[in-house]
Amino acid sequence: MRFSEKKKGINITTNYEGEVAYKLTPKMELYTLVCTASLQKEFYTDKDECINRLKTLLPKVPIPFAAKLAVYAREEMHLRSIPLVIAVELLKLERSKLTEDFVERVIQRADEIPEMLSYFQLANEREGTKKLNRLPNALKKGIARAFHKFDEYQFAKYNRDTEVRIRDAMFLTHPKPDTKEKEELFKKIADDTLAVPYTWEVELSKEDGRSKKEKWEQLIASKKLGYMAQLRNLRNMLDERVDNIEEVLDFLSDPINVLHSRQLPFRFLSAYKEIVGFGSFRGSTALEALEQAMQHSTVNIKGFNEKTNVLIACDMSGSMSVMLSPKSKVHYYDIGLTLGMLLQSKCKSVITGIFGEAWKVVQLPRTNILANIYDLAMLEDTVGHSTNGYLAIRYLRENKLTADKVLVFTDCQLWDSRSWYEEASTIKEEWQEYKKLAPDAKLYLFDMAGYGNTPINLSQKDVYMIAGWSEKVFEVLNAIEKGQAALSVIERIKI
Repeated sequence: MRFSEKKKGINITTNYEGEVAYKLTPKMELYTLVCTASLQKEFYTDKDECINRLKTLLPKVPIPFAAKLAVYAREEMHLRSIPLVIAVELLKLERSKLTEDFVERVIQRADEIPEMLSYFQLANEREGTKKLNRLPNALKKGIARAFHKFDEYQFAKYNRDTEVRIRDAMFLTHPKPDTKEKEELFKKIADDTLAVPYTWEVELSKEDGRSKKEKWEQLIASKKLGYMAQLRNLRNMLDERVDNIEEVLDFLSDPINVLHSRQLPFRFLSAYKEIVGFGSFRGSTALEALEQAMQHSTVNIKGFNEKTNVLIACDMSGSMSVMLSPKSKVHYYDIGLTLGMLLQSKCKSVITGIFGEAWKVVQLPRTNILANIYDLAMLEDTVGHSTNGYLAIRYLRENKLTADKVLVFTDCQLWDSRSWYEEASTIKEEWQEYKKLAPDAKLYLFDMAGYGNTPINLSQKDVYMIAGWSEKVFEVLNAIEKGQAALSVIERIKI
């Protein structure tokens, strides 16, 4: 085995901690990069490095695969910016009906039209008054077709005073109205006479003598507040002590609303964190509503039967302690904990733990997913901040516990911080030893950061990598369980 690895040494690299790691194939590296791309500064890299890696990887994979991956990121992972970046970068490689259709498909909000043009300007280093002239036909046609996706309210809601506006985009791409209503709408965009939208931002900014409490109550009563708006402002509504808060809680916890909301799971955690330490007589009821919403979001996760033994190990290292963005209160480890607890809620035979320098088993009930995440996060300092993921496997081996599946939620920058006082070890070595005890066990690494390498060779039998922040990652897990490749969920997308 060691001789074989040396012969394939081109696959070996080092991770950001200087530990031996393994390179991913271009497809796998692009997949992990895209599905974990916040385009914010991370622990080891920043957004410019992320985009530069993307530019390097795109020519190494088939264009249809890159397009399918961007659609997957937009429609399944619910990521907004990275699909637009891929669309613009693919236009440098191919301009065809495929890229035209693809541009239209990844634009799913009206503000993504000017955002795509803004990135095109930056990516092509366009400057001056004519920085957006001579657009590629595929880009022009794709954006022009995207104009037909949205109504006046949607355009007005995102009609912001940015460097590239929706009005500018229309003049640049010349969408053709196909109905009288569209003709009138496009004229309003051109004349800058779109009706002021009824949104919570607009209503709260009005100086009309109403208190914030009255404004929120009227917004709630209007039934026009979207799911994200209510989730994001739940703490504000509680703070204003609105009389109709029960309507909000019923709306947020409704199973149909949850499934249609397309919220990333950690959005519920963000709302939970805002309320859990806030003094409100309705705070406990609000937390219950969020727990119900979280439970509903797991309905499509394929669980394991009661005979399937599962170990869930969540990385709490220093690199996982970075916030997703400067304005976020969510850490990378929160995402791992969220996905881990979502899956734990569907498993009947499970051991859960966290690791840093040490490994700690923390058994929790399968209900109250958000409370479990919060409780685990409070234990961050109890395990230290190194990345000794191998200790989770060693725990199973030393206690002779036979797991069918070992699921590790991590940024994959694993190393051994204990080597100065005990014999060095790696997750690869521990896994090889553990397979002697549990030959049918499978190891799943859930990549939370997309740094482009793995601590264990994925060509090894029963070792897999899955990437992303959405509960949709478990569809990839299910595909693997059915004998399909990890990327099969993406490959079967039609574009």
